[in-house]
Amino acid sequence: MRPLVLIMCLVITRYVDAQMYFPPNTGNSWETTDPSELGFCQENIDSLYAHLLEKNSRSFMLLKDGRIVLEQYAPGVSQGDLWYWASCGKSLTAYLVGAAQDQDLMDIQLPTSTCLGEGWTVAPPEKEIEITPFHQLSMTTGLADNDDLNCLDPECLEYFVDVGERWSYFSQGSRLLSDVLEEVTDQGLNALTDDLIGDAIGMDGFWLAYVRWSTARDMARFGLLALNEGIWDGDTLLHDLDYLQAMTSPSQTLNPAYGLLWWLNGQDSYLLPGLDLSIPGQLIPSAPDDMFCALGLNDQKIYVVPSQGLVVVRQGDAAGDVFPGPSGFDTELWELISALECEPTSTIDRVIPTWSIGPNPVEEQLTIRGIQEGIFRILDIRGRELMIGSIRNNTLISTTHLEKGTYLLEVVSDGNREVKRFVH
Repeated sequence: MRPLVLIMCLVITRYVDAQMYFPPNTGNSWETTDPSELGFCQENIDSLYAHLLEKNSRSFMLLKDGRIVLEQYAPGVSQGDLWYWASCGKSLTAYLVGAAQDQDLMDIQLPTSTCLGEGWTVAPPEKEIEITPFHQLSMTTGLADNDDLNCLDPECLEYFVDVGERWSYFSQGSRLLSDVLEEVTDQGLNALTDDLIGDAIGMDGFWLAYVRWSTARDMARFGLLALNEGIWDGDTLLHDLDYLQAMTSPSQTLNPAYGLLWWLNGQDSYLLPGLDLSIPGQLIPSAPDDMFCALGLNDQKIYVVPSQGLVVVRQGDAAGDVFPGPSGFDTELWELISALECEPTSTIDRVIPTWSIGPNPVEEQLTIRGIQEGIFRILDIRGRELMIGSIRNNTLISTTHLEKGTYLLEVVSDGNREVKRFVH
């Protein structure tokens, strides 16, 4: 038994605000907070809404301590419309794994083969046995990248390096966690989600081919559960404090901006899906340091900011570049959110120069806009330098010599360094 003092110390670290509101589990009732109470100016709200619509957003919500402050839907989109979560569903999967382990149904440190059987990959047996759900949660399975996300057959799961030696955004590994969950609970994923989380927080929706579908409000409910560290209106759905902390802390040293299927802000560097190059700086410089987030293809977003009691949800089509996980839209959006107050009190330490590249994808020529003077480099996904040059009053770069693939454009100007991805 743990000492009473230790138990008390653990309990008081959980984010449970006496003023926190939880919407009823049934019906459409949801308390609101007037934006003016938070010092938001209507002009700034209008600018945010205009940007969201311009960037192909279908729905947007901002909660403060559980209450709706902002809620917007694009023309033709209603509150009850369903949309896909994309890789935001990975973060929900992480919660389901934690809840299953909480009930002693699984152990994330035991070999995945104990649930899926030997030969679930084509890795050598002595390598396969080393892969655990922890490695799937932290994206460190060591399995080779495979663009066919729908192929979960052993021949699509090849050994590349030993577990823990490489961080790679391997969606098949997280999808197979759903199979592990179904095996250990003897339930289908939809029934399992309802039993462990959905029914308790009033979250509707369904899984289809490993992809979660729901309304924006359902996504917001899940974000509110994450904000409150697995507690919903006094009901503790996830008791394991160690697991909760691990989900939203760096899970390995290769990519400190990644926990257990959650992205983390405020770290010194980060890796991006499909790239083996560590990029210095925060994942989303314009967002609060303590923010963690679920990020999905085409800019599906669930942002959680414990220090401010905020949950932000965005659904829609791609806001610009089509990439899984993080994108430039994250920084743009948080610049506007941080400017909502009439007299912003943002704690952003520095402002990244506003510049852009286009078109993206590019065929023959890439234009750098918004930089009058600086240096650029083009790198491949392994971080190897392919081109270097100077920027003078914006720059047009020929890309005809590049093969098809994903590249990095590094720009240094006025002492600032920023990296953007582009596809050729």
